[in-house]
Amino acid sequence: MRASFLSRLPPQLSLLLLLSLRPAWTQEHVGTAPSRSPGAPECPEACSCSLGGKANCSALELPAVPAGLSWRVCSLLLDHNRVSALPPGAFAGAGSLLYLDLRENQLRSVHARAFWGLGVLQWLDLSANQLETLSPGTFAPLRALRFLSLAGNRLTLLEPSILGALPLLRVLSLQDNSLSALEAGLLNSLPALDVLRLHGNPWTCSCALRPLCTWLRKHPRPPSETETLLCVSPRRQTLSLLTAFPDAAFRHCARPLAARDLAVVYALGPVSFLASLAICLALGSVLTACGARRRRRRITVRPLLRRQLDPEGPASQEGAGSPTAAATQA
Repeated sequence: MRASFLSRLPPQLSLLLLLSLRPAWTQEHVGTAPSRSPGAPECPEACSCSLGGKANCSALELPAVPAGLSWRVCSLLLDHNRVSALPPGAFAGAGSLLYLDLRENQLRSVHARAFWGLGVLQWLDLSANQLETLSPGTFAPLRALRFLSLAGNRLTLLEPSILGALPLLRVLSLQDNSLSALEAGLLNSLPALDVLRLHGNPWTCSCALRPLCTWLRKHPRPPSETETLLCVSPRRQTLSLLTAFPDAAFRHCARPLAARDLAVVYALGPVSFLASLAICLALGSVLTACGARRRRRRITVRPLLRRQLDPEGPASQEGAGSPTAAATQA
């Protein structure tokens, strides 16, 4: 049918028609092959990519984050590799990344600027690694983060400055670490947090648990979860449920200073120091003046005492030494 139709047309018109249809036939045979921009490959080397921007780099024994990430990658699977460190800008170019899986690597260090540029990232899994400490501000750029897992590491301390303000974070997994307490500012900076996984940590029954117990009372969990949240009393060596501590149990604990109180303390500190320094200088000056006055008095009083003890003074000594006095004595 197509051949008979083309045979009826003039040769020039048939040639133009064939040239106009060629791009459509080429696209039909090639399918949906992605277009590549020069200098920015869509799929990292050694990884397999699929439609929707998913790059699968799982279980490839990769020692580092692969190069060649582009903004078309929305989901990056790097689990079960040998990545030991995340340098600054480790995911440069992947500004559209939404899902990042780094489970079961050998991560020991994460630079504070490792996640810079991932402002739309929503899911981050760093579980089952060897992280002991994290730098302040590590997760601060991830303002859109909704899920964060740090489970199965070796964390002993998690300061509020490490997470920063994550207004959309709903799930935080901290189980199976070495945490004994959580600071108050950590949970206060996570207003949307709804799921907090804590089991498998050596929690210590102390005043430091007050913020955590307060949060657990405001966010009740199923009994199957709360039964595994235990803390150890150092003195009694007994286990207690974290959810069993009412606020009255922390009455003996000193409450942290409010922001206004801290401002007053910081303002009065330099003032009191300067005032005490001025008082010390004034007292020193007074003592120095008193000492000088006493010395002047001593210098003035000594000649007077000598005159009172020897009334004749030098005249008697001169008379005793004269020739008339000597003759009289003879």
